[in-house]
Amino acid sequence: MFIAMNNFKVRPGQEAEFEERWRTRESYLSDVEGFVHFALLKGEEPGDYASHTIWRDRAAFIAWTQSPSFAAAHRQGGSVSQVLDGAPHVRLLQSVITEGVPIG
Repeated sequence: MFIAMNNFKVRPGQEAEFEERWRTRESYLSDVEGFVHFALLKGEEPGDYASHTIWRDRAAFIAWTQSPSFAAAHRQGGSVSQVLDGAPHVRLLQSVITEGVPIG
């Protein structure tokens, strides 16, 4: 399992707009080989958000980043960036130990 996360800091008062832009975006993930799960997460600190995707493996994630679907999905990012306080921070994580029922 491979996890890709983008951490976002949203400008004060723009949280609802940020969530709405994610909610109404065109998602290209469901048809991507190796995609398992997506979640937009909201932290306890004001303006703290993370997008979280789970992939079968790193190769599936890399293939996604090199696909036309990735380019199309990320062209929508301009509208999200207008409500951010700085650039997102990317984290890429490889599972070492997993427990429980797989998502997806």
